[in-house]
Amino acid sequence: MKKILGIVAEYNPFHNGHLYHLNESKRRTDADYTICVMSGNFVQRGEPAIIDKWSRAEIALRNGVDLVIELPLVYSISSAENFAYGSISLLDKLGIVDYISFGSEVGDMAILDSIAEILCNEPKEYISLLNHELAKGISYPKAREKALLMYLNDIRKYANVLSNPNNILGIEYLKAIRKSKTEIKPITVKRTSSNYNSTSIAEKTASSTAIRKNINKLDAIRKVVPEETYDILNNKIKHGQIIKGLATYEKEILYKLRTSSTQFISNLPDVSEGLENAIKNAANSCNNIMDLISIVKSKRYTQTRIQRILLYALLDITKQDMENSKKGIPYIRVLGMTEDGKKLLSEIVSRKKLNIIVSPKKFMDSSNNKIAKSLFSKDLQATNIYTLGYEYESFSNLDFTTPVVTI
Repeated sequence: MKKILGIVAEYNPFHNGHLYHLNESKRRTDADYTICVMSGNFVQRGEPAIIDKWSRAEIALRNGVDLVIELPLVYSISSAENFAYGSISLLDKLGIVDYISFGSEVGDMAILDSIAEILCNEPKEYISLLNHELAKGISYPKAREKALLMYLNDIRKYANVLSNPNNILGIEYLKAIRKSKTEIKPITVKRTSSNYNSTSIAEKTASSTAIRKNINKLDAIRKVVPEETYDILNNKIKHGQIIKGLATYEKEILYKLRTSSTQFISNLPDVSEGLENAIKNAANSCNNIMDLISIVKSKRYTQTRIQRILLYALLDITKQDMENSKKGIPYIRVLGMTEDGKKLLSEIVSRKKLNIIVSPKKFMDSSNNKIAKSLFSKDLQATNIYTLGYEYESFSNLDFTTPVVTI
């Protein structure tokens, strides 16, 4: 029996740490093929990807991935919980994946799984502690971290676990695996590269954050990324197709917020408790989104959450869209594949009747699934908005004109 490895990634951009994780995951699972579920043009921290999804798919394929599938927009820019739910559900729906591997700072599956178990079972004592912390007016992630530390009663063992982003996302993957009752087996690879939020490029490995921060220092970046990443980044810089951050779209976002009603803003995911009024007032008085975020964020609302809300506004993502996303994976969009990836895709098609999208036009013309078409239209719109950030050659409808990347 062939063994299939699944990986969830943003590859924003793909660096040496990602390559180590990919190769180590293959070694530990003895996998024959690898499928990557990858975020599209906008990512989970509420930001645009630094380069487009097809370029990132190509880099992944040239470094050992066999099949790249796009994580639908509604999951890719959602909370860690919904991001993980969408990713695990998509891999499970393929029907051929044996393993999922994710990176973590702690590198200890037992520790991560013990926390996931608590969050799935929600013991009364834990819920009481969580509600007590939330009553203090702090953000949900911080309240959950504090409640878990008190419930586990072992600060030395768990403190660093709950404050690191890859650990947190790993816990969400394990929660999703438990809830979906999938037979996919999880493994975790300990991060050996720089801290997730590090902005330094002083070693042979650097975080994606550091690479994006230093994107104009290509000579320094060259030593921390595979050759394919360097070549594509260099080409994208020359063609003015690097998107450095959410501020690229600040005028569009401010326009959207200023011309929309508070009712529209209140219908955006993650908006509650009158936050729409604070966002509307800030948009009416700010000339840039960093000032807007600074005004709106608080102990309860983190910067990442505010950034995601701004993306929801820009991309017309509503609470109903999020509810629709929880009804199951509506489609499987293929971004790229190798020759082995073509074989995998054929096996997937032969096993299950799925909405597999190779031709967006064909899918939009022929599908009768209203929810799937509605959510996929958000992916298409996101690409059209994404290319507005290009310095030139800012074409629309690239989802219809760009072929599946084939290596």
